[in-house]
Amino acid sequence: MSGLSKLNASNPKVWLVIGVGLAGVLILAEVQRRRITAKNNLKEDFGAFIERFELLPSPQPPPPAARLPLSGFTFAVNDNFDIKGYITGYGSADWKRTHVAVGKTAVVVATLLKSGATCLGKTVMDELGFGILGENKDYGTPINPAKPSHVPGGSSSGSTVAVAAHIVDFALGTDTIGCIRVPASFCGILGFRPSHGVVSTVGVLPNSQSLDTVGWLASDPSVLHRVGHALLKLNLLEPKRTRRIIIADDLFQLSKVPLQKTVYVVSKATEKLSGYQKPKHMNFGQYIASNVPSIKSFHEESGKQQIGISTLRALSSVMLSLQRYEFRTNNEEWIKSVKPKLGPDVSNRVWAALNATQEDVKCLYKVRNEMRAAVQSLLKDDGILVIPTVADPPIKRNSKKGLPAEYLDRMNALLSIANMSGGCQVAIPFGEHDESPISVSFIASHGMDKFLLDTVLDMHSSLQEEVSVVSSFSPLPYTDGNMDAAELLKEKGNAAYKGKQWNKAVSYYTEAIKLNDANATYYSNRAAAYLELGCFQQAEEDCSRAISLDKKYVKAYLRRGTARESLLFYREALQDFKHALVLEPQNKVASIAEKRLRKLIS
Repeated sequence: MSGLSKLNASNPKVWLVIGVGLAGVLILAEVQRRRITAKNNLKEDFGAFIERFELLPSPQPPPPAARLPLSGFTFAVNDNFDIKGYITGYGSADWKRTHVAVGKTAVVVATLLKSGATCLGKTVMDELGFGILGENKDYGTPINPAKPSHVPGGSSSGSTVAVAAHIVDFALGTDTIGCIRVPASFCGILGFRPSHGVVSTVGVLPNSQSLDTVGWLASDPSVLHRVGHALLKLNLLEPKRTRRIIIADDLFQLSKVPLQKTVYVVSKATEKLSGYQKPKHMNFGQYIASNVPSIKSFHEESGKQQIGISTLRALSSVMLSLQRYEFRTNNEEWIKSVKPKLGPDVSNRVWAALNATQEDVKCLYKVRNEMRAAVQSLLKDDGILVIPTVADPPIKRNSKKGLPAEYLDRMNALLSIANMSGGCQVAIPFGEHDESPISVSFIASHGMDKFLLDTVLDMHSSLQEEVSVVSSFSPLPYTDGNMDAAELLKEKGNAAYKGKQWNKAVSYYTEAIKLNDANATYYSNRAAAYLELGCFQQAEEDCSRAISLDKKYVKAYLRRGTARESLLFYREALQDFKHALVLEPQNKVASIAEKRLRKLIS
């Protein structure tokens, strides 16, 4: 008789074993089903949503009344906006667990519903609105449609992804430090940060009231414009004014995107349109240093950095101090009592805020007020400042190294301008560079939101046409020339340099390079002149070319290190100075710079 036939079917233990086995199989099947469902949902919505629901708009008025302005549009909102009957989760499972459903819908959401739009749900955001990467420990990281292996940016990560993936027509988020503009740049869409205080924040959880704004994202400029008119309650008709375009040359030194590309695109686009002056150029950092006197007390020792770049670092440090102070006031009691589990990037920021030494708060607000006055004086009611939105491309998802300090320094220096002036800013996609989306921003002074939205609508198609044209360009090769003539031009450049005629020196060295592009000295000398002019990106490129021609050229390493330090690329600068010391161990400039950079990085 077989072992199976010996089993007594009436024995309850037999059925218990069979039942447990079947239950195990069913549980495994259910787990597998949920995993497949979750994976399919992730593919379907790119992991953008925390909760999917549908809030229907107000009914259309009967004819002959006009249709509601946002009729037919869909939108999503960050998890820090109140929706009646739902818990506002602030991107954190611990926050959601310790709070109850709200009784009213946020004013901005109600306004959009009354304007005819349909809300499709709540989106993932960095916990407590205090991250910049878009990674969330509890709900996962939304997938960046433009670069899936890299972060989408935050804190409005889910809202940005929902728009970039064409799941909704537009989305709401909040922008305190850069939480609309950064993800818009990383995902290649439009992002609008309005002037501080012009869009209601009633029913939106605060991070830092002096910096918080409710912003919106769209991939279509006409949608961005319509949403702006609905939220800002703007007049349709306004007297048309001539626009002054001002390009902040020094800020493009922080960016990997060549300044020449932006200048070409903006200049060509404005040539096709009426009512635009020819773009002008300025050193914005130096302007702020001269017109925001209170910022001087926040300067740090900055080595060879130009005063303008150093001033922008100081401005961003004031911005971060202000955010930490107000965030701590809003949330310290809850964080210390609940001890929430947060992702590493957010946790570092939150505890830095809670452990920060008490700043002279009056000085922080004084800098903010002076900054608003300075930008208002520069831009008035007809000026637009052109800057890079961010300096660097998005980092890879789940990066164990986290964000290098200099990456954040460059990012915050750019973001602090609109934050601390209270002005409005729009991030505009400018194609790709090194296979990553890039973005340029337009900034207008406080209260000029309609002017800025109208400008984007007016310029967008021309800008995108020129972006396509410039993307097809290839550098023109230099032709060989007469060596003696090149040496003569180099000597003229040296004389101009000694006479502190930096622009003339650049011109002479450039002509020498055209005649002989294989001479490392010409590139290195031109880099020295570029450094004096504050053109750090060009100086870095020239030094790299010189080093490729002569790998033992100590001056080129020193000059590239100086350029990189001024661009806030501390680690790369440190490597240059270390390389110079290997080649020339007694070099005092390299030795001092190496010690200074080690302190900055540590």
